[in-house]
Formats: sequence, structure tokens, C-alpha cells
Amino acid sequence: MAAFSFPTSHLIATPARVVKISLLLCALLVAVALASIFTGTADISVRATLHEFFPWASFPSGGLTEAEASIIMSIRLPRVVLAAIVGASLSVAGVVFQALLRNPLADPYILGISAGSAVGAVMGILLGAGAWRLGIPGMAFLGALTAILTVFGIAGREKRRETNTLLLTGVMVNAFFNAFILFVFSISDHVQLQRALNWIMGDLSLADERSLLYTSVFLVIGSICIYAYARCLNLLVTGEETAQQLGVAVEKTRIVLLAAAALITAAAVSASGTIGFVGLIVPHILRLLVGPDHRLLIPTAFFTGGVFLVVADTLARCLVAPAELPVGVITALCGAPYFLLLLRRRLRFMS
Repeated sequence: MAAFSFPTSHLIATPARVVKISLLLCALLVAVALASIFTGTADISVRATLHEFFPWASFPSGGLTEAEASIIMSIRLPRVVLAAIVGASLSVAGVVFQALLRNPLADPYILGISAGSAVGAVMGILLGAGAWRLGIPGMAFLGALTAILTVFGIAGREKRRETNTLLLTGVMVNAFFNAFILFVFSISDHVQLQRALNWIMGDLSLADERSLLYTSVFLVIGSICIYAYARCLNLLVTGEETAQQLGVAVEKTRIVLLAAAALITAAAVSASGTIGFVGLIVPHILRLLVGPDHRLLIPTAFFTGGVFLVVADTLARCLVAPAELPVGVITALCGAPYFLLLLRRRLRFMS
């Protein structure tokens, strides 16, 4: 596959290039986040908002009223931060799955990993796991691991079968898990199932300190673990046999990376729901822009994924205001056509 050729000399990421591009994207993420905080149905002064964040600076309009401060600090800011964390998580996970499967169509949502996490989260709600601090995220992680094991178990371990059937298997597993969740909804009158609907539609409105804490911790731990294997990912995309000859412990690397990707996906899904296609669109576009070297691709996917989902959630809040769309609707409207375009190009390449 041409999209996964080993980086040539002009695409190899130097430390200076990684730092420079990462800082630029980090600045872009901050700018987009601030713009999202300023945007909403409530007309709040930008100068007053800046005064709230930077009280040492002097702004003619003064500060926010108590109601405006509550809207900014308790509703918009946590939601924007969670969108950035979830977008980064799904994007980095998408990089891992696309590299391990050597397929640009791989994505946590398409492979059924997000749906598996949603099943775990819903079961956690029904079993009362929310009484424990990490009960629901833990159940979501178990659901993600179950989905990964199911997809890989059905697709088989042979290389040819894996590359040709794994995506289709993921689609079927995704459909099964979603059907299971709908079945649970239809036979249960559990009062908390209304909350569980958020895992189906994708919703960032329930952002709070708890969800921000554990999703950010899991994202940092998982991303550091994944980035430590960036060189191994560069070798794995050339083929498992070649990577093994160059000293990569293929099976160990696959297990560690799949577990890390499942961890950050599960944390994201448990906080925001099944938001699809972020891990498909962002890594693929970045691979075309910055090259396939994962030492650069992983950090750029981290920040760009955050930018993408913050923008998508802002659109979800504003397009039909004062009503609100699930953010998963926006990402699906972007991702589904892009997936079909990639599929058409892949089929053309294979023929």
C-alpha cells in the first residue's frame, strides 16, 4: 500500500521538526478552543471572557456577570476541554490501528472498538459500577478489549485473512454490539438508561471534573506508551517479517499498542459516547501532509484530533441553535463520505 511506505529521507522526523510542528498545532488548538468558548447562544462579551481568564490584564468592559461566568466556567470550558481530549484520544488510537493493520480504513469506530466500549459502559450503569470512581471507565475498557479480541479472533491470525477481512469483521461486530445496546434499552426501564443514550449518540455536554481527570490521565499514559513504540510502528508498516528481522518483538509490540489504544479509546467513549470517524479522517490526512513517520505523525494527530473535535462540537452546538445536535452526527457527516472515498481509492489500487 502506497500510503504506508517506509519514510524516505526527506520525510524522516527530526526532533526539531517534531517540536516545531507540535508547538504550532498546540497553539492552533488553544486558539480554536478559545473561539469555541466564545461561541454559543448566550451573547457573552469576548473582552469580558478574556478578563475572566486573564484577570491581571486590563480590559475596558470589565469582567463577567455571575451568570456569564457560570456559563463559561461550568459549561463551555469543560466541554471544550473534553472535546480536545476525546479528539486526541480517538485520533491517536486511529494512528495505531491503521499502522498495525496497514490499512488506512481502520478506525476505532469502524472496527467496533468504540461500540464494545459503549456496551461495557452501559453494562456498568446497569450493574451499578458508577458507585466506584473508575467503575464505568473500567467496564468500558473491558468492553473495548472484548471487541478487539472478538474482531481479531473472528478474522483469524493469518496475515492475508487479517488484512482482507478484519475491517468487514469489525463492521459486523460493531453492528452486533449496537444491536445489543438497543435490545437492552428496549427491555429495561432502568432510570439511568436515559444517561446511557449518550454513549450511542456521542455527547460532550456531561463534561465534569471527574471525566476530564480520568480521560486526560489515560490519554497521557496511553500516548506516551504509544509514542515510545513510534520507531517500531515505522518498521511494522513495512511488514511483520521485515520488522522482526530488524529487531522488533512483533507480538509484544502488537499487544502493548493494542492495549494502549484500547485504553484511550475506552476512556474517551466512557466520557463522550461513540463518536465515529475521528480516528479515520485525522490520521489519514496528516499522513498525506506530514508523512508516514510515526515520530511526527503521533504528536500531530494528538493535537489535530483535538482541533477537529472541538470544531465539530462547536458546529453541533450552533447549527440548529437553540437546539443541539449530537457531535457524532457532525463527525459522521464528515467521515462517512471520506470513508467511501478511501474505499473507492483502495479498491482501485487493488485492482
